[in-house]
Formats: sequence, C-alpha cells, structure tokens
Amino acid sequence: MKFHIDDTELATCVSCGLCLPHCPTFRVTGEEALSPRGRIAAIRAVHNDDAPVTPEFVSFMETCVQCRGCEPACPSGVPYGRLQEGVRETLAEQHRITPRWQRAAFAVLPRHRLLLIGSSALAVAQRLHLVPKRIGLPALPLRRAKPLATTGSDVWLFTGCVMDAWMRDTHHSTAKVLGHMGFGFLVPGKGATCCGALHSHAGLAPSARRLAEDVIASMPGEAPIVINSAGCGAAMKEYGHLLGTDEARHFSGRVVDVHEFIATHIDRLHPTKHLGTIIVQDPCHLRHVQRTHLAVRTVLAPVANLVELDDDGLCCGAGGAYAALEPALAGQIRDRKVAALDRARLGTAENACVASANPGCAMHLAAAGLTVRHPIDLLAEAL
Repeated sequence: MKFHIDDTELATCVSCGLCLPHCPTFRVTGEEALSPRGRIAAIRAVHNDDAPVTPEFVSFMETCVQCRGCEPACPSGVPYGRLQEGVRETLAEQHRITPRWQRAAFAVLPRHRLLLIGSSALAVAQRLHLVPKRIGLPALPLRRAKPLATTGSDVWLFTGCVMDAWMRDTHHSTAKVLGHMGFGFLVPGKGATCCGALHSHAGLAPSARRLAEDVIASMPGEAPIVINSAGCGAAMKEYGHLLGTDEARHFSGRVVDVHEFIATHIDRLHPTKHLGTIIVQDPCHLRHVQRTHLAVRTVLAPVANLVELDDDGLCCGAGGAYAALEPALAGQIRDRKVAALDRARLGTAENACVASANPGCAMHLAAAGLTVRHPIDLLAEAL
C-alpha cells in the first residue's frame, strides 16, 4: 500500500531514538512500537516493502496523540505530523479508521447552530447525571454570553467551533484585552465556523480542505488573524501545506496566536491587579508546532508569579478527540502531567491555578479536578 506521504520526508528519519523521551505513548508504555521511531518503521514496512496493513498497524497509528513533541527533538527534522496525517488519510479512505459515528460527530462541527444546540443539551444531560464520568468531560456551560460583534478592522478574531460553543467567555476576554490595547477586531462570517484541525487529525483530508477554503474566504484582506486556541492556530498556520496554494500560504502567514500578538504590543498593557502564582502548562500545538509558547510567559509575567513544569513540555494526553477515543492511554498520559503539576505546586499556594492556552488541554485537565484557566482570561481579569 502506498500512503499519501512524501518519500523524501519518510526517508529523513535515521532511527536515532532521540524522539523517544518526548513521546507520551512511549513514556507510559515503554513499547518501541508506540514511539515515533517505531511507528515510522511500521510505515516504511507497509509503504516501501508492501507489508500488510494489519489491525496492529492500525492500532499503532491510532494510538499516536499527534502532539508532535518529537519534531523539535529530531536532529533530522522529520515532519512526523505530516507523515501521520498522510497515513491516516489513506487509512480513512479505506474506512480502516475513523468510523461512521466519528465522521458524523465531526460533521456537526461546521454546523454552528446545531453544535450550540447539541452542546446545551449535553450540558443539561450532565446536570441530570446522564453523561458517564468516564468520558472525562468537565462541566459544560448551560448559558453563554452573546456572540462577539465586530468592533473595528485592525485584526480578524477567529471564534471557531468548540471554542465558541464551550469557552465563549474566553472570546469575550480576548475582546476585552484587544480593546484595552486599542485594537478593534472583525468577526468572520459563517464560513469560519471550523478550522478543520480535528478532521485533519482523523484522516478526513477532503473535509479539512473544504473547511480550510471556507475559512480563507471568510477573512479576506491583509489584517492579522488572531487565534486564541492553540490547536486552531496550528492548523491554520499549516493551510499552505494542506492546500498547496499561494493563497493558502499567504493566509497562513497572517495567522498569529493571541499571545504572540499581544507580546509584540506588550507596552500597551496596563494591568491593575496581580494574580499571585500561576502554573504554566504548554499545549503541544503551541509549543511543538507553532513554537510560540514563550509569548504566554511574556503576557502573564507582568500580572503573576509564573511557575514552570519540569517535564519539558510533555503532552497532557488531550490530543483533540484523543482523550475520548483512547481514554486509557490518555488517562495514563494525564497522570504524568498531573504529577508534574503537583511537583510544581510544592512551595506555592495550594490554590494556584493552571494556565493552558488550548480548550482540549484545559478540559482534559479540568476533568481530573484541576483548576485550569486560559491565559487570556487571567490577563483580562488583571486589567
């Protein structure tokens, strides 16, 4: 079988093993097959040597969190994320992964009104104790603030799907911070209802491309596109590769993480409140993909005493839909992150909250009983 991958990119791995300590599934299992090196060896066996696609091979691919923590550690620059997505696209075409119920769930994401109705119904079901705790969802909001409205034309503010349905308050915090700094923002139309990140991760590349084209069309011009979800920002910064067009590459060049944007205008911040101690947890797609995680420190340093983790940015196990699809592994990975957070909390106030800039990470950690807030919510409070 030939996968939708670049042979040259597949050949860049020299099997040195430097990626292993940075792979969450290898760290919790100790299995070579569940490491980037092991998975690449399996991909080569199928792609180059016509080995059969067995259930074990499919499991090796599906159990990857796609955190891409291996990429910064790789001396050869292996684009592991692209390899994973190419393999998954091929497997999804043959219906070996991403079953129909999962495809149906992802089809709801761009249908924003339906997503909002479904999210409200799920929140009610939670209050009635009808949602099993093993799913790991934190309490969803019964009520939402009003949708954002355009205030100016300095930047576009992307609101997305799950972020708007479950964490709309963070959008309002973003609006408050931008307004405080003197920036007006444009809210895109309905074409920007979903960035397609989860579809790409699941191998649903045609759907991801359609969504990417809609998002690009919804935010024309040259204004920066500000994103407050690390996963969405990472996906949109890679539209150039996903679509392979000059228009997409130009669009991706306009995308900027909200912390990255604020950090470049930090002189416009005038906080009035100090928030005490905050523990910083880096979402993988901010640290390993966008590589702009240091901007979170720049933004929060004026308003809090920041405490770092000692696990070198290891994944928390959220991985978009991964926590729902692979709950056992996701739970083991989260246990390691919680242990790192506990170590960081030693010597600090017991109620020190965790700052995390991605909705998936925040919800996954909150489901473990932690107090997790978006850095922009914290910054808005300090203003």
